Amino acid sequence: MPRYFLEVSYKGTGYSGFQTQHNANTIQAEVEKCLSIHNKEKIILTGSSRTDAGVHAIQNFFHFDSALLVHQWRGIESVKHFIYKMNAMLPDDIVVKNVHKVSENAHCRFDAISREYNYYISRFKDPFTKGETFFFPYKLDIDKMQQAAEMIKEHTDFTAFSKRNTQVKNFFCKILESNWSLKNDTFIYHVKANRFLRGMVRALTATMLQVGRNKISIDDFKNIIGSRDCTKASFAVPADGLFLIAVEYPSDFFEIQ
Repeated sequence: MPRYFLEVSYKGTGYSGFQTQHNANTIQAEVEKCLSIHNKEKIILTGSSRTDAGVHAIQNFFHFDSALLVHQWRGIESVKHFIYKMNAMLPDDIVVKNVHKVSENAHCRFDAISREYNYYISRFKDPFTKGETFFFPYKLDIDKMQQAAEMIKEHTDFTAFSKRNTQVKNFFCKILESNWSLKNDTFIYHVKANRFLRGMVRALTATMLQVGRNKISIDDFKNIIGSRDCTKASFAVPADGLFLIAVEYPSDFFEIQ
């Protein structure tokens, strides 16, 4: 049966996360509902990256199988019409950006080669960024936080920065990019890796904020990584400032027809 990748963007504030849950409103549930109405068949989506409640995404993906869509599409204009109809049905805080026909064994989660996140921290209270940044009005040493961010790239075992009760088989991640920047009074932590653990980006961010406030030293941060003990890391930042920026696939991935 033909398989499709659906590219979506969303503001996660009003949702209980990405993946379908019982008795909770999620991104997946909303998109499945609209897609099933459009296709006149029950559609079950598989997600690429499972963002937590309140986390936002500039780019995320689902994949699904459908025998009907391939007969409905006749070139670019029909694809645009499909996107238009989906966005007309979806809530304002969820957007379908694109749809791609892929090979029948393509998998949006397992075929992804990297994922990127940004965490935004505002130095000043701003009602227009509420829900999209973490207001943190404390003095921070960005140079020390940058040292900690660089250190992260030297490690692969991130057990200390994973929430408990996770179903993953290992805690190894390859960190490709990790850095802090300051733009327009907003601190931004950027991290790119082949995979992330549950709660990992928020834990890294929160623990580096302790470095930036001189609550712990660079050596302390290194010891936390090596401890493999999640009780030593901090998870004390909200979902508000966290954005999934991009999910990357091999360069020719969407050229498969």
